[in-house]
Amino acid sequence: MIKIVTDSTAYLPQSIVEKNDLRVVPLCVHFGDKTYREGVDLSNGEFYTRLKEAPVLPTTSQPSAGEFYEVFSELVAQGHEIVTLTISSRLSGTWNSAMAAKEMMPDAKISVIDSLSTSVGLMLMIEAAVNARNAGASREEIVQQVEEIKKKMHLFFVVDTLEYLAKGGRIGNAKAFLGTLLKVKPILFLKDGAIEPLEQVRSKRKAQARMVDLVAECMGGDGKGARIALVDALVPEESAVLAKEIHERLGCEPLYLTQLGPVIGTHTGPGVVGVAVYR
Repeated sequence: MIKIVTDSTAYLPQSIVEKNDLRVVPLCVHFGDKTYREGVDLSNGEFYTRLKEAPVLPTTSQPSAGEFYEVFSELVAQGHEIVTLTISSRLSGTWNSAMAAKEMMPDAKISVIDSLSTSVGLMLMIEAAVNARNAGASREEIVQQVEEIKKKMHLFFVVDTLEYLAKGGRIGNAKAFLGTLLKVKPILFLKDGAIEPLEQVRSKRKAQARMVDLVAECMGGDGKGARIALVDALVPEESAVLAKEIHERLGCEPLYLTQLGPVIGTHTGPGVVGVAVYR
């Protein structure tokens, strides 16, 4: 059987993890000398409370090669093949760790995919991998399907402030937005696995309306067959409005609404709303 392994930045609901027998390797967030495994040791609510109160921005770290090796070796010993999907290698060293673990097991049937995405973009790729596996696809066929989806995946998000991205060094060319008026809300997107600026609007509400436009543009104005997932950081009412407006515009419901966890939240701060879409 083929097992699917991913990392904690996919922010998969536990029900999906359990139903599909997925293995999730956690990244970590560090407040001073204390380390917390994402999705294991720290709830989202606790994290964002601490983030707002912390005098120094927390840091994040990738899983070690040894952590992936432990999961891989267990699954291989059970006779499984493995498909692993990780957060973009341009945002984290997680893919490198998974590749290093794979290289420790040269005879094992393991594929490691750099998603060039994260959060709900990664989540939708995992969904596709699970569906392909359940339909009887081989490991190679699953990889091929995910690689095709990578080319079609779009991930947009709006942040309350660029402060956290700037401090965390994950801002890429979005540095151009720094120093703009505080009321301006930047819309960012992932391009080739890195965070890039798209445009800036005058309010969060206008940013959300623009994201509906962007989703519609990606789908050619037709929601048929669209795979859409939403994520937010402590603003579920905003993602609910976005979901409603996408439905009204395209006639399709977002498949998933999930919360942004500590590792990505460290770099974006609270108040984020994001959407991933492909067909």
